[in-house]
Amino acid sequence: MKKREKLAIIRQYYHDAITTIDGVNRLIDFVEETLDLEPGQVMLADSICSDDVNSIQYPARAHEFLGPFKMGGLDGFPFTGLTGMGAFASHVPDDGAVFVYYGPHVGVSKNGAFGEIHRFGQSKNSGCCGAAKGALNKLINGQVTAGNVTDIDYQMNTIEQILLKEKDRVLSAAIPLKEATEVIYEAIDRRIEELVAATQYNCRYVILMGAILINSDSDMGSFNCARKFDVINLKTNERQSLLHLMKPNPIN
Repeated sequence: MKKREKLAIIRQYYHDAITTIDGVNRLIDFVEETLDLEPGQVMLADSICSDDVNSIQYPARAHEFLGPFKMGGLDGFPFTGLTGMGAFASHVPDDGAVFVYYGPHVGVSKNGAFGEIHRFGQSKNSGCCGAAKGALNKLINGQVTAGNVTDIDYQMNTIEQILLKEKDRVLSAAIPLKEATEVIYEAIDRRIEELVAATQYNCRYVILMGAILINSDSDMGSFNCARKFDVINLKTNERQSLLHLMKPNPIN
């Protein structure tokens, strides 16, 4: 299947998605051509779901960066918190940059089914993100109680609480799982911004990319729907939005 055919399937739901491979290639070009840095001067942290599919579909060129430092747990929420961000910040080259890629993920199968993918070696599709689908099902069935966060299932309970706060919005949506993913993205984005504001970085730049990460079948790969691409110059405290760099080109 050609790339344009794959993108046509994904863009039924996310009209400005690009492949994760193209996203990483564009980022490396930006780092080299605009920031005048080498990828080896950039420390990568990702706050994405711990689902094994995200390791399987991790773009190879992302390993040109240092890291990655893993901040995310279920559906990408940055459960390592301020301690994790502080530890990551202390690992960055002095004249380099930090790059934080974050957001929830969701599946779109080759046949266009939302919230599902065909995983390697399996005979049937399975859920993606399973945690978001599970939390949504509990929300639909009235099984989420405000403030119920346990030690034994802390991460899942946190996702449930995030959705509970936007219950009406999620359940009234045309595709509740898609809306739930948006709600989770917004919660992750707020937390990442809080962590960045509370962290001291001894480098030149902080690069933030917030996105919906879209997985597909094992022969389709993964896709990126960027929601934020900000560069903070730590010497001047200037912040610039360059989101257009992560949007589709007319030819793809």
